[in-house]
Amino acid sequence: MNEELTADNDTRNVTDSFRGMSVEAIKARLDASRSNLHIAIENIERDFNAGTIVRNANAFNVEAVHIIGKKQWNKRGAMATDLYMHVYYHKTIDEFMMAARGRRVIGFDNIQGSVPLHSYPLPDDAVLVFGSERNGLSDEMIKRCEGLVAIEQFGSTRSVNVGVASGIGMYAWMQQHVLAKSEIV
Repeated sequence: MNEELTADNDTRNVTDSFRGMSVEAIKARLDASRSNLHIAIENIERDFNAGTIVRNANAFNVEAVHIIGKKQWNKRGAMATDLYMHVYYHKTIDEFMMAARGRRVIGFDNIQGSVPLHSYPLPDDAVLVFGSERNGLSDEMIKRCEGLVAIEQFGSTRSVNVGVASGIGMYAWMQQHVLAKSEIV
């Protein structure tokens, strides 16, 4: 016997305003207020951080998530937030670039030639691309990006986790395009 979902018995990882709503109703409500931002994950090696990136994309209510390469990823890390997102799969970078046409593709990687995030004006119509945890973006993806951005770091580690990097990148975009224009305190 299935109990009807209500705000009182809903144990999903959703905010109170979404408790008791169906997946379809939550997705429709999010669709009404999504930002213009797209996120892409170059999933070369079935990176377990993809779930975290999708969860971050939901937290920032981005318009779409593109997964390039392997379709298999750690959905457990997303904590079912992928159900409320528009997730698109592309076998190749060429397929992704066709889908991203009309958007500006910005890669996040701490390689030579990257511009520090604090000084980079992220475009409104951006697709922020994140690579694999171990290897970053592929050489092919780097060549296809309009710009490359690096997150400034101040300690001894070479890089931050790609899931963390995605959250920083999305927040930076939100600062430039949403928070700067809103009256949210």
